[in-house]
Amino acid sequence: MALIKSISGIRGTIGGRVDDNLTPLDVVKFTSAFGTWLQNTKNKKNLKIVIGRDARISGQMMSSLVSATLQGQGINVVDLGLSTTPTVEVMVPELDADGGIILTASHNPKQWNALKLLNDKGEFISAEDGVEVLALAQNEDFNYAEVDDLGGYETRTDAFDIHIKQILALPMVDSETIRAKKFKVVLDAVNSTGGIVLPILLEQLGCAVVKLYCEPNGHFPHNPEPLKEHLMDICALVKEENADLGIVVDPDVDRLALIDENGEMFGEEYTLVAVADYLLRHKKGMAVSNLSSSRALRDVAKSLGSEYKASAVGEVNVVTLMKAENAVIGGEGNGGIIYPDLHYGRDSLVGIALFLSHLAKENKTVSELRATYPAYFMGKKKIELTPDIDVDSLLEKMKEEYKDEEISTIDGVKIDFSVNWVHLRKSNTEPIIRIYTEAKSQEEADRLADRIIAKIKSYIQR
Repeated sequence: MALIKSISGIRGTIGGRVDDNLTPLDVVKFTSAFGTWLQNTKNKKNLKIVIGRDARISGQMMSSLVSATLQGQGINVVDLGLSTTPTVEVMVPELDADGGIILTASHNPKQWNALKLLNDKGEFISAEDGVEVLALAQNEDFNYAEVDDLGGYETRTDAFDIHIKQILALPMVDSETIRAKKFKVVLDAVNSTGGIVLPILLEQLGCAVVKLYCEPNGHFPHNPEPLKEHLMDICALVKEENADLGIVVDPDVDRLALIDENGEMFGEEYTLVAVADYLLRHKKGMAVSNLSSSRALRDVAKSLGSEYKASAVGEVNVVTLMKAENAVIGGEGNGGIIYPDLHYGRDSLVGIALFLSHLAKENKTVSELRATYPAYFMGKKKIELTPDIDVDSLLEKMKEEYKDEEISTIDGVKIDFSVNWVHLRKSNTEPIIRIYTEAKSQEEADRLADRIIAKIKSYIQR
């Protein structure tokens, strides 16, 4: 069991002891800290916060705690109920709110939950702001409202409709062409809120939807992280139904994975690649992902006369770079699509609409579309170190060892070779170096990781 406090929010396993797990007291304390931070920052009365939750079993309990705490601080609450992370992000500016709280542990198993914190733009708060919230929680520096000044509470049931309407109004979403194709889609929503909203979106796009695990009861039928080893059921059902594609989302619907008509994974890394391919054909500009995302995005951007830049790992870092470069498209290789013409947040709904627009216009099957992109394979390994080892010194030595290659140090050390790359990141919580590699074959990616591990061990033994 665990409780993890970070600049982006608080997450942990439900139950257990205070400050060791995510208990009601921890929820109240962290909510109070965020409310206090907003009051200090905004310095105004009648603050408004939008909240929403995924379908986790603990969601209703946490939502009640968060709402009551904010009201106790004199803050007005707009409760979207069962929602998605991108829908809450869209609704914060839509409702002219001062912030938002999303109750979700994303791809983590059902015993986990979390509070994710948004600013008045509907974007995750910055690292600097997160530090201030953590300090307020640590000091328990809160002040609650007197009875005549308690905050109000209201519910909204139109958030999904507003979100979908904004997506369908985007010029790059070609609803008419998608409808003409009459795609048959199998949807795995892992028994969370994607099972509510995505059938509505897909049906408005003229798709026939076969639902798999779309009951929003929080009982995840498989590990909710949308990786190949967890998705055997939908891969089989796509073939059985003779569907055009399969769509998989995580519990809060900010990660999008696709299955081709043969029941094979399209590849989470390639969700962003395909959407960027579509958008950059119509508008040259910048594409952004993080350092651990596939090189395929860079290759596609350059082939279309556009540019590519990489940020440090983390959605906040991707968004910061996207804004600085006025990027056309960005995201992360875990299936996270960030389309700034809608909002600066990972959004599977807009990702689906843009991908289907691309697929319909290309007049290809999903597998044929996938075959048009560069083939890369990723490896993920780690090397465990003893606590006395200076990890920063090791990374510095690796940087020096490969100084003749293209090096980035904005987040650990990334070494770009001519045909492959390796990214070394240290853990902030344990003596571990995480090693990400990418190459033209899985065997080559794994060999590169093993070679780097051997080099690091050689430095340790000296």
